[in-house]
Amino acid sequence: MTASVQPALDGSVPKSRIQERIDNYETWVERVRPTYVAVAKTGQPFLFWKVARDHELPDPPDRDHDWGRFAATLHKDGVTRCDGFGHTRDKSAVRRWRGTVAAMQGRAA
Repeated sequence: MTASVQPALDGSVPKSRIQERIDNYETWVERVRPTYVAVAKTGQPFLFWKVARDHELPDPPDRDHDWGRFAATLHKDGVTRCDGFGHTRDKSAVRRWRGTVAAMQGRAA
C-alpha cells in the first residue's frame, strides 16, 4: 500500500504537497540561490536537501545532476565550504556545508 496525498473536497491537492519543477537551469538558479546565500550567511551547517525541503524550493530540470552542479558553483564562488557529512532521507551520506567567512560578512553572494 502506498501513501497518497488526500485531495481537498474540490479535488485540488494542497500547494505544500506539490513539488514545483523549473525547466531552465539558469532560471532555477536565480530562484534558489538567494535562499542558499541567506542560509550560508548564518554560518550554521546545512544540507542542501533539507534547505530545499524546509523552504519548499522547486526542483531543477535535472534533479540527478543539477543539485551537485549548483553546490559546486556556490563552493567555487566562495559562498560555502564543506563541513563534514550528513545523511539523506534514506541514510546515505552527503556533504554538509557551511557558509564561508566572506559569506557571513556579506562579501560573497
